Amino acid sequence: MNERHPIRRWAIGIALCATLTHGPFGIASVHAGSASVQQALSQQLTAVKAHSLPITDFYQLRAEKPAWQTVSAVESLVDALNSLENDGLMPADYHAEMLLDDFQRSQAGSEIAQAAFDIKATQSLLLALDHLERGKVNPRDVESDWDASLPERGYSLLRVMHAVEDGELENALALARPSSHEYQQLRNALKQHYQLANLGSAPYLPARDASLRPGDEADDVVVLRQRLALWGDADVMVADSNAYPMIGVATATNRQVFDTSLEAAVKRFQRRHLLQEDGVVGEQTRLALNTPVASRIDQLRVNLERARWMRSIHAAEPRVWVDIAGYRMHYVRPNGQHWDARVVVGTPRRETPTIHSTISHLTINPSWTIPPTIMREDVLPRVRADIDYLARENIQAITLSGEQLNPDEIDWQRPGGIMLRQTAGARNPLGRVVVRFPNNDMIYLHDTPARGLFQREQRALSSGCVRVEGVTELAQMLLQDTGSHYQMSSLLSGGSDRHINLPQRIPVALYYLTAWPNAQGEVEFRPDIYRRDAALLSALQRPV
Repeated sequence: MNERHPIRRWAIGIALCATLTHGPFGIASVHAGSASVQQALSQQLTAVKAHSLPITDFYQLRAEKPAWQTVSAVESLVDALNSLENDGLMPADYHAEMLLDDFQRSQAGSEIAQAAFDIKATQSLLLALDHLERGKVNPRDVESDWDASLPERGYSLLRVMHAVEDGELENALALARPSSHEYQQLRNALKQHYQLANLGSAPYLPARDASLRPGDEADDVVVLRQRLALWGDADVMVADSNAYPMIGVATATNRQVFDTSLEAAVKRFQRRHLLQEDGVVGEQTRLALNTPVASRIDQLRVNLERARWMRSIHAAEPRVWVDIAGYRMHYVRPNGQHWDARVVVGTPRRETPTIHSTISHLTINPSWTIPPTIMREDVLPRVRADIDYLARENIQAITLSGEQLNPDEIDWQRPGGIMLRQTAGARNPLGRVVVRFPNNDMIYLHDTPARGLFQREQRALSSGCVRVEGVTELAQMLLQDTGSHYQMSSLLSGGSDRHINLPQRIPVALYYLTAWPNAQGEVEFRPDIYRRDAALLSALQRPV
């Protein structure tokens, strides 16, 4: 990966020097040739004016002078394009492996060929910048619920041009690459996983009838140490005293014993994979340990692409965003303070969608109008089995205009145009507070009486909306940060269904990420609960 070809480049340089210095007109032919190439370039630029990339703008900044007519310039470009592998992009999309050969052929050809190569090289660079800044894949092609437009091109083309002139192509890429700490951590993790792939693998941990537990002594413990070392916990490896008995190697630790240090390493691994942090190697932990390095590389590539899509929301302050697959909500306040909370999101049957919106208002002590899907699939079967279910759960039957109906007078086999509404109270699944924002899926953030669910590691348990631990505290911060005079303590003691508008709207986004840094700076690998990774990986793999 990222290989250079010094012998071939040396030969190209020698050949070009010979051509330029020993031609029939000596050094003067260089200047004459450059003028001819520039003239050919000016003629060819008229054909690319309608291109979606700013090719003509780039050359206008250069007074239409060619940019890629020396070996060193092309080598610098090739090296920069090859480095995109660490961003999860494919250098082949930008012709990185062909540019030096194409350059050599163009130099042996006419001024028209040299100008055509120059434009091709510029196109490769600008396409790479676009993909770095906004993503290679249009999110709408792989996520049907994506509701945001792609951001405008934001990097400085003038600074790119200066970086090209200085031969500092990595600086040009840095202008477009997301600058967030999270993106850099993902990028570093991908680079490390490429290195792991080159080092080889470790034996797979075999399936067992019983979980592997602290205190156990078995051959499988040796394999467990090897798998953990592969994923970065090298401290769990212990010297084998039987390897060289003649020199009397002694070790204080039996490699076959599941000791306390190994237990701590297992817990660290479980934390990084959203598994129950109990130090026991059950089936889920074993499968995560046995995941091929290549699969983790694919997972990192997919989420680097998602991180590029997220660039606009991460630039906003204040902002609220929900990490769906990570089961977390993050609020960056106007003063820069970060507030995080655990969340419960939709099940694989009722996915929480990707959303970009702005928080507009709060509902205090809400009633709950039961959504049609939940009414049809969950509530109606219970009502048909026991009409008293409605009274026990404080659920009212109402018309579409809000008039209350007598449940005993409704044909529950064919209820027709009615709605079910649960009054505010302890049994209401929305709890005491709802945080609302416009969207087409009727999704919101809300409280819940089922607070025990926040203690689970895997929290894809809702019907699509997002339950937030400590949402009352979030609501108070939203009121305070937008200049509202209301206090949650007094609002909660009031009546039901009270809507409180925020004086200013706050951006909110819900994103799906199966690999992302946690608060400790470790990249977590999360289960792909909605099975979205494969489609995005396939799109990333398709040549441009």
